[in-house]
Amino acid sequence: MFPLAVSLGDPAGVGPEIVAKAWAARHHRALPPFFAVGDARSVSRVWDGPVATIRDVREAATVFVDALPILGVQDAGEIVPGVPDTEGARCALQSLEMAVGLVREGAARALVTGPVSKSQLYAIGFTYPGQTEFVAERCGVSRDNAVMMLAGPDLRVVPMTTHVPLADVPGLLTIELIVAKARATVRGLQRNFGIEQPRLVLAGLNPHAGEGGAIGREEIDVMEPALALLRAEGIDIGGPFSADTLFHPRARARYDAALCAYHDQALVPIKTLFFDDGVNMTLGLPIVRTSPDHGTAFAIAGQDCAHPGAMIAAIAMAGEAAERRAQQPA
Repeated sequence: MFPLAVSLGDPAGVGPEIVAKAWAARHHRALPPFFAVGDARSVSRVWDGPVATIRDVREAATVFVDALPILGVQDAGEIVPGVPDTEGARCALQSLEMAVGLVREGAARALVTGPVSKSQLYAIGFTYPGQTEFVAERCGVSRDNAVMMLAGPDLRVVPMTTHVPLADVPGLLTIELIVAKARATVRGLQRNFGIEQPRLVLAGLNPHAGEGGAIGREEIDVMEPALALLRAEGIDIGGPFSADTLFHPRARARYDAALCAYHDQALVPIKTLFFDDGVNMTLGLPIVRTSPDHGTAFAIAGQDCAHPGAMIAAIAMAGEAAERRAQQPA
């Protein structure tokens, strides 16, 4: 069984600590074998557990029993937890690039990405909105066809627009966008979660889903035509619903994923309910990719207080999804 590849993220952030803590919890949480990609010193700075530098990923599964295997990349320079710099950003980017390549070529069976600093990456010329778009391009997938899903124990949400100003959202919500995101979500739920007939819901953009056009027409002019097209394809999707009614326990039991109009409409409920174990999964890729649903947390890096729950959940989810995909016809 091939191991998972886990990029450590920014060496000055909490990525190295939570990956190490995930390894320490491997037996208790029944995690699949994985190896880290990055500068091994970033782990040693924040953790005194066993680390083993490997040169070949084929060593990882054996090493994993007794130590955290780390496939090294370029030296990140002086590593000070909580103090990011451009050398660390270059290391993080190289780690991500290498990890993606290993999964693409089949040397690793899934990708888990540690948190990075976008501002530091932008300073070294990174031109992507985030890791999701970078991974999509490296996989030969248009960034428009890569779908970000945030998942917790009993909630999955898909923001149809992501890192854009709120004022731009109404113009970006098109029939074509909604249809594309819904199709990718259905396929992702089938492939990664084993849900044969996914149930989707669509959250309205406006309060009370527009109140029949009284406080906005996006639901009437854009969302309802998209829903009609999707239902004609046999997709089970309801809406548009007022977002303030979609996330209580009884509502969550009625769907497998909620499509949301904009970033915070999706991320506020998932982070409120599952801040310590929320997972970001990218749908629409030829590989499995997950990430903990939080950032670098520079303010607490190096203090041995970073909670590893989201990283543990991301590794577990990636392993489960990879196993399901391996059992499916090519």
